[in-house]
Amino acid sequence: MDSRRLFRTSTTALAAAGLILSGCTSGSGAAAPAPSTASGAPAAALQKYYAQKLSWRDCGVANFQCATVRAPLDYAKPEGDQIELAVSRAKATGPGKRLGSLLVNPGGPGGSAVGYLQGYAGIGYPAPVRARYDLVGVDPRGVARSEPVECLTGPQMDTYTQADVTPDSAAEKQALEGAYKDFAAACEKRSGKVLPHVSTVEAARDMDIVRAALGDEKLSYVGASYGTFLGATYAELFPQRVGRLVLDGAMDPSLSAEDLNREQTGGFQTAIEAFAADCVKQSDCPLGTASVPAALAELQRFFRETDAKPLPTGESRKLGESLATTGVITAMYDEAAWPQLREALAQAMGGDGTSLLALADSYYEREPDGSYANLMFANAAVNCLDLPPAFAGPADVDASVASFEKASPVFGRNLAWAALNCTYWPTPATGRPHRITAEGAAPIVVVGTTRDPATPYRWAQSLADQLSSGTLLTYEGDGHTAYGRGSDCIDTAINAYLLEGTAPKDGKRCS
Repeated sequence: MDSRRLFRTSTTALAAAGLILSGCTSGSGAAAPAPSTASGAPAAALQKYYAQKLSWRDCGVANFQCATVRAPLDYAKPEGDQIELAVSRAKATGPGKRLGSLLVNPGGPGGSAVGYLQGYAGIGYPAPVRARYDLVGVDPRGVARSEPVECLTGPQMDTYTQADVTPDSAAEKQALEGAYKDFAAACEKRSGKVLPHVSTVEAARDMDIVRAALGDEKLSYVGASYGTFLGATYAELFPQRVGRLVLDGAMDPSLSAEDLNREQTGGFQTAIEAFAADCVKQSDCPLGTASVPAALAELQRFFRETDAKPLPTGESRKLGESLATTGVITAMYDEAAWPQLREALAQAMGGDGTSLLALADSYYEREPDGSYANLMFANAAVNCLDLPPAFAGPADVDASVASFEKASPVFGRNLAWAALNCTYWPTPATGRPHRITAEGAAPIVVVGTTRDPATPYRWAQSLADQLSSGTLLTYEGDGHTAYGRGSDCIDTAINAYLLEGTAPKDGKRCS
C-alpha cells in the first residue's frame, strides 16, 4: 500500500539510494518568518547554530567524510531541544578552482541524501562538477540518519503494504481506514516528539544552518523530485542566499493535496501508456502485442485477478493487488526498468509473484531480513505536515474516484484511496498551498521531463513561471528527472550553469 504522496528519483538513484513515488504528492509549507535580521545576519537566538564548525570524520566509505550539525527542534523555541542532522561530503577532486559546496537531495520526502551522495552523486555526477565542488548530502530531519521518524515494525509494515487500496465493500473501506489509523497511531507513539517538526520549511531552514557551517556565502544545490520543493522553499525563505539551484523533476507548490494526487495519477497513466507502447513491440510482451489499449486492458485484468486471488511468492507473503500495483509503479520511474517489468509480469501471469514482489520491496526499501528503512514513515510525516489532507474521509474519496479514474483508468482507484492516509494524522498540517516567487533570488534552473510519471511536466512549467528568476529546461522523453540520465544536451546545460553560472535560455528543449 502506498504511504501517500511519495516522489522518488530515477531508477539509477533507486539502485543507489532507493527513492520513488506513490499515490500522493508533497505540497508547500507556509513560509515561516525568516530566521535572520534585515542585514542577513542570523537572529541572536540562532547565532549558536550558525556559528557551528563541522568536525569531519571518516565515514567508513572510501572518499567520503561525515559530520553532524545541530539545529533547533522547534524554530519557535530555539533555546529549547535540539536535533542532530547527518551530513556527508565528497571533497572536490580537482583540477580547477573550487567553487564551494553543492548540496544534493534525491527526493522522497524521506529519501536519504547521505545515501544518495555516497551511492550515486559523489561518484556518478559529471566529473567536471565533482572536480570543482565539494558534494554534500544532508539527511533532512526525521530521515534516515537524522533522528528518523519510526512507526511500524517490519512484520506490521508487511501487513500494512498488503492492505487493499481498492476497497469494494463497506467492510474493506473500514479495514483500510483502520490500517491508516494504526499507522498514524504507531508514528505518534514512537516519534511523537519529532512529528510536529519535520516540515519542509524546517528542513529548508536547517539547510541554511548547514550552508553557514560549510562556510559558503550562498547555497548551491541540486534537488530532484520532492527535492525541488525543498529547494524552492529555501529560495522563498532566503532569496538573497541563493547561489546556483537546479530543481529537477519539479513540483508545483500552488496545488492542493487532492489536485497534486490527481495530477500525479495522470502522470503515471502517461508513463504506463508509454511502457505499453514499447511492450507491444517486443516479442516477450506479457500483455500481448495487439495494441496499447488491449495491453492496458490486460494489465487491469491482471490487477483484478490478484485482488481476488493473491499469487504465491516463495515466502509467507503473497502478491495481492496493492503490492502488484506498487511493483508496476516502481518500474515507471526509469524506462531502463521496463525489460525487468516485462519479465516480472510474465512470471506473475504464470502464477509466480516473486519478481514483481521484489520490485515492490525496492519501492518500500524493505531489506531481505524483513526490516524497512524509514522512507515511508518520513514520507507520511513530512507530507502530512506540508499540506492539509486531500480528503476528510472515505465519502470524499468515493466522490473523487471517478476523477482519478479519468486521470488514470489503470491506477486511478488505487491512488485515490492511497491519498486518504493523512486524514488520520495526529499532527495538524502547518503548510498551505501557495505560489513561490522567491523575489530577488539569482537565476534558478527548473527541469521538466515531458513524460515524467511522478512529477508531471506541467508542474515544472508552473514552478518556472512562479519563480521570479526561474528558467525552464525541458527533456522530451520518459522517466523521472533528467540530469545524469543519458541526455548530453541536459547534462551540458546544467553543467554550464553549475560551473560557470550561465543559466540555459528559458524554454530550451532537449531530447
